[in-house]
Amino acid sequence: MSSIGRRIHRQLGDSKYLPVPASAGSFFPTASLQGTPLDYAKRRVRIRHNISAPLGVVLLLPFVLVFLVIRLVQVPSNTSLLPSRSRLPDIRAMNESIDAPFVIGCQVPETSRPRANAVLVILARNKELDGVIDSIKSVERHFNRWFHYPYLFLNDAEFNSTFKETVFNYTESKVEFGVIDKELWDFPSWTNQEEVKESIALQGDAAIMYGGMESYHHMCRFYSGQFYKHPMLAKYDWYWRVEPDVKYFCDITYDPFLYMEERGKVYGFTIIIKELVDTVPNLFRYASGFRRSRNITSQGMWEVFLQKDKEEKESGPKTSGVGDQFRIPDPEMIDPEAMNGEKYNLCHFWSNFEIAKLDFFRSKEYNDFFEFLDRSGGFWNERWGDAPVHSLAAGIFLAPSQVHYFRDIGYRHTTIQHCPGNAPRKQLPRTPYIRNPKSKKDLEEDRYWDHWDIDRENGVGCRCRCDTDIIDVEGNDGSCIPSWVDAVGGWTTD
Repeated sequence: MSSIGRRIHRQLGDSKYLPVPASAGSFFPTASLQGTPLDYAKRRVRIRHNISAPLGVVLLLPFVLVFLVIRLVQVPSNTSLLPSRSRLPDIRAMNESIDAPFVIGCQVPETSRPRANAVLVILARNKELDGVIDSIKSVERHFNRWFHYPYLFLNDAEFNSTFKETVFNYTESKVEFGVIDKELWDFPSWTNQEEVKESIALQGDAAIMYGGMESYHHMCRFYSGQFYKHPMLAKYDWYWRVEPDVKYFCDITYDPFLYMEERGKVYGFTIIIKELVDTVPNLFRYASGFRRSRNITSQGMWEVFLQKDKEEKESGPKTSGVGDQFRIPDPEMIDPEAMNGEKYNLCHFWSNFEIAKLDFFRSKEYNDFFEFLDRSGGFWNERWGDAPVHSLAAGIFLAPSQVHYFRDIGYRHTTIQHCPGNAPRKQLPRTPYIRNPKSKKDLEEDRYWDHWDIDRENGVGCRCRCDTDIIDVEGNDGSCIPSWVDAVGGWTTD
């Protein structure tokens, strides 16, 4: 017998190894086997020249691999097999000495406390019913099912019975419907309507976004300086603005009105972005002029809305060289959009979501500011939005400590969204919310929210499930969050 044959005979004789057949992909030996199944499983198979393994392990390996693949596919979106740091990029941490999230992650909703004197306000028309219902369902699912704050619907015309009856089907909270008086909605008496309408038409011709829509101008002026004068809002101290066709991504398991009240907050936002320059060419001039005419000193918020010129900051303003003692600016270097050396960076709180104290708008200071802007005609001759008006007013009258960034509230309107990462180790089981248990659609909608996103380092959200079709605005180029962060103390992580 050859040496190779003697070696094979010796291996088979002491049952230590089983030969591996030459056929590719087969794990089964060709030699006859004796003994119990356990003995069979323990017999070793040579995989490579110097590597062997028990036959039972080799046979089970394909099944184990298939099982792991299936499990990985079925892992719910709110669990993970990996540490959070290796799953997604970190969210930058902010200095929280001036403003911090009220609650990080989830908590059991405290529903025994008295509610704030607050209301959810929705400005809508009858034709926007579908969008209104989508918004109500989102607000109820993620917040109001626990706190039951009332809704106030406003329209420049009567709401029809279909609108009212449908709304009642989607909330257990108190609902009121109001009509906006013409004095609060229409052109003010001192305007020349023919000239105003011509200006609006020219804006439409120039393709300024919504500039050619007369109703949009009315809406912007109404929300800038009229909405809080509506008699049905007179009994409330706080309001939360809700638009048709908005979506919330995270559960809000605390009462934001009470937290703002207790912490001396006046205005709250979740998105701050740049405005379209064509809509507000002269707004900053008037806002800055009002501030200087009243000798109002900034409390730290005005700087959020100023463009920062790094070159000028480092070397000082450029001069014509006539003499340092005069420092006469070169006419070619004068910025036509600047006011007293300051230029608007176009940042504004996106006011389609805002939570605010109504006394801020009711104050004499704010109304003087609005009247100053209104008399300029900019709500008609240009397309001034209520968002930059509210923002510049906050810059003039408030301190950063009075403004709150609702970083934990995930929110989307049109194609812009903010959605925070979920707070690590701060998530709690979710209770289903189904208005109509018999509806298969409602069941499917609610089950979607059972699988929230994995947590992220520095995340602050509760059971958030973010849309993935667009990028979060917070880290995007159009975001003004860096300006806000500068005002409250800066970033604490890279």
